[in-house]
Amino acid sequence: MNTDVVVVGGGNAAIVSALTAADAGARVLLLERAPVVFRGGNSRHTRNIRCAHDTGDDFTTGPYPFDELWRDLCGVGEGPSDERLAELTVRQSVDAPAWMSAHGASWQHALTGTLNLARTNRFFLGGGKALLNSYYRTAERAGVSVEYGSKVTHLHMDGDTCTRVLVEDGRTIHPAAVICASGGFEANLDWLGRYWGEAAKGFHVRGPAYNDGGVLRELLDAGAQQAGEERGFHAVAVDARSPKYDGGIATRIDAIPFGIVVNRDGRRFYDEGEDIWPKRYASWGRNIALQPGQLAYALWDAKVHGAFLPPMYGTYSARSIEELAELLGLDKRAVTETVADFNAAVDRVPPRPFTMARPDGRATAGLDPPKSNWAQRLDTPPYHAVPMRPGITFTYLGVAVTEQARVRRADGGVFRNVFATGEIMSGNILSTGYLAGFGMTIGTVWGRIAGREAARHALG
Repeated sequence: MNTDVVVVGGGNAAIVSALTAADAGARVLLLERAPVVFRGGNSRHTRNIRCAHDTGDDFTTGPYPFDELWRDLCGVGEGPSDERLAELTVRQSVDAPAWMSAHGASWQHALTGTLNLARTNRFFLGGGKALLNSYYRTAERAGVSVEYGSKVTHLHMDGDTCTRVLVEDGRTIHPAAVICASGGFEANLDWLGRYWGEAAKGFHVRGPAYNDGGVLRELLDAGAQQAGEERGFHAVAVDARSPKYDGGIATRIDAIPFGIVVNRDGRRFYDEGEDIWPKRYASWGRNIALQPGQLAYALWDAKVHGAFLPPMYGTYSARSIEELAELLGLDKRAVTETVADFNAAVDRVPPRPFTMARPDGRATAGLDPPKSNWAQRLDTPPYHAVPMRPGITFTYLGVAVTEQARVRRADGGVFRNVFATGEIMSGNILSTGYLAGFGMTIGTVWGRIAGREAARHALG
C-alpha cells in the first residue's frame, strides 16, 4: 500500500495531525490499534484543554494571557524540559480553540467542583469521547482513511528514512511520511518496572492497555534520541478499588485538599494544600507511588463532604476516627494521633476564611509536613475516607523532536520523514509536573505541526 502520510495512533494528537495533513492536500491513512469502540486512547477520558487567551468568552470566565500560562507551566515539577519547545507550545495554544471549532469541536461551561478551571481551561461538550467522535466524522468527510485493529509492529528504516510500515495482519505500507502518535508506555508494567522496581505492580493505568510503548521502542531501537525523564509520568491519585486499566477520569479522587492524606502506616507524608489544585493534583500519583505498598488514604469530615466530585465507588464512613481507621484496616492509634496532631496544628494559627476558589492561607503551625492552605480541623462526624493508588495517565520518556516535529536521531541528525506528536514526545516539554488540560494542548499544538510538516514533506 502506498500513501502520502501514515499516522500511527488514534487519540487526539493522531486525529489532529491526520486532519491537518488532509487539509494540506495529502492522502492520509490512520492506523488505530484499538477497535472502533475504544478508539482514542487516553483522549477518550479527557474533559478540557488549557490554552492562553487575552479575554474571556462564552466558555471561559476571564483572560489567561501567555505570561500567566508560562508561569504556571514553569511552576510545576522542575519546569519545562526544553524551554524553547515549551514556549512554542504555549504560544501556539492561542489559536487552538478556533481550529478545533472549525474541525467539529463543541464547548460547554465548566462544571462546578472540577479543580477551579473555568477561567484557564475550555471544556468539551460531552467530554473527550464526544470531541473525538466529532473529529473522526470530520476526517471521514475529508477523505482520511481510518483502519481499526491495526497494530504497527515494525518501522523499517533505510538510513534516515522510514521506507516501510509493517502491520500485524501482514500488510506492508510504503509511506512518504510517518507521524508517530501512539502514546507512551504506561500500560507496560515491565518497562515501568525498570525504573520503579516492584512499586510498578501497584500502579493503576487510567487509559487503555494498548499503550505499551511498542512504537516508541521501535523508534529508540532505530536510533531516535531520547527525551524526558525515565521515571517521569503524569499520574494522579485514583480510587484503589478502580480497574487496573482504563478506569479513566471517573476514578480520580478530588478530596485531597479538603482534608488530610495518610499512608499505610497512618501517617501524613506530604502537604495537601501546597498550591492551587489544578497545578498540584498530578503530583499525588508520584507521591503515593513512593509510599509503602503504593497505598494512601484521603480523610475528610462532614464540613466539606459534597464540596467536590464524589468518589465513584462511594466512601468509607464512620462516626469516629477510630472506627474509620478500623474500616480501612489501619492502625487506630496511629491515625487518631495523626488527626489529633493535625487539629492541634490548625488551632495554633488564627482562623481565616475558608475558600477553595484560591489559596486561602489557612495553614498549620509546627507540623511536618505542613498544610499550607485549606487547613481546618477534622472534627465533624460523619468522617469519610477512600483508599488511593497512583493512576498513571502517560509517561514522559519519549523521542526528541525539532520545532517541525521531526524525530531527532541520537547521532545528531534527524529522520527525514518521521514526525512525532502527543504523549510519545511530551517529554520534550514536561519534566516531572503537570497542569490540568495541558496534555490536550500538547497533542493539539504538535498534532497540527506534525500534520503540516509531514504533508509538506510528502507533497514535496
